Amino acid sequence: MQIKVQFDSTLAPNTHDRLTILYKKILDVLELFPKNAAYRKYTEQITNEKFNMVKAEPDVKKLEDKLQGSQLEEVILQAEKELSLARKMLEWKPWEPLVEEPPANQWKWPI
Repeated sequence: MQIKVQFDSTLAPNTHDRLTILYKKILDVLELFPKNAAYRKYTEQITNEKFNMVKAEPDVKKLEDKLQGSQLEEVILQAEKELSLARKMLEWKPWEPLVEEPPANQWKWPI
């Protein structure tokens, strides 16, 4: 059974403004990460690409096409989740060394 989520055809007001705010917040959080952190590098790249599309394309339908056919409501939801994850990653500090060494062959498969 397939479930398809359908968003209301009327857009939330100020979708461009909302995306601009979210992308700026994501980039601000990423600035707090070490420059060589993988999450920062790749998330900055993707966020900047999408942010530049939002700044360059005022037409909603054309913007949705540029964002690979995603509805802007979905893009806003994705940006909100990315902002939440970025804040958690900052707290978790995955770039720091492990507290203790992993067991031998932890990543070996099959055992």
